[in-house]
Amino acid sequence: MGRTFWDRIAGLYDLAEAVNRRAVRGMAAEAARRVPSRSDLLECAAGTGEISLAAAPFAKRVLCTDLSLPMLERARKKAARRDLSNIEFAQRDLFCLPEPDGAFGAVCAANVLHLLDAPERAAAELWRVTAPGGVLLLPTFLMGEAGAVMKGLISLYCLLGFRQKHLFTQESYRAFFERLGLPVSELAVIPGRLPVGLAVLRKPDIQEVSI
Repeated sequence: MGRTFWDRIAGLYDLAEAVNRRAVRGMAAEAARRVPSRSDLLECAAGTGEISLAAAPFAKRVLCTDLSLPMLERARKKAARRDLSNIEFAQRDLFCLPEPDGAFGAVCAANVLHLLDAPERAAAELWRVTAPGGVLLLPTFLMGEAGAVMKGLISLYCLLGFRQKHLFTQESYRAFFERLGLPVSELAVIPGRLPVGLAVLRKPDIQEVSI
């Protein structure tokens, strides 16, 4: 398999994210804050692992995954520098996860749904591995709310091979989950040059459903 766009830019990914530093740092902090204490966390499409790294001090165990091995290698080095011992790394396709139903108390996939032809399939698979009583965190760039400066930078990014499939706004992102019948308990907007919509989906506990 040839090198993907994400493989090629892995070394520059953190630098590119720094252009939108306020939103990216806010996203990592807010996502980590919503991970239930001492839970097992799965992050898919983790890139260089900022959310996994932010959540590791609070989680029992973190499985940081991405399809791009160069991205994962950078995430692994960052974790080593921070001396984090409860984080593992593995290559995963978020459309076809090998884990059983309800395997994780917390699941996260950040800034990926707007890149996918079939984001509903990804959301369904991530929901499948979320445990009853657990939480699914889906922070996604609200590309439909990008300002003029960010639109120009995104255009330059596209010259390198970047492709966005969905221009979500806060309203259309909420509507996306409503169409899927998935329960959004919170949709927080994290400000920045390119804002992030953090969708929080809490899976009902089996005992709650049975009452």
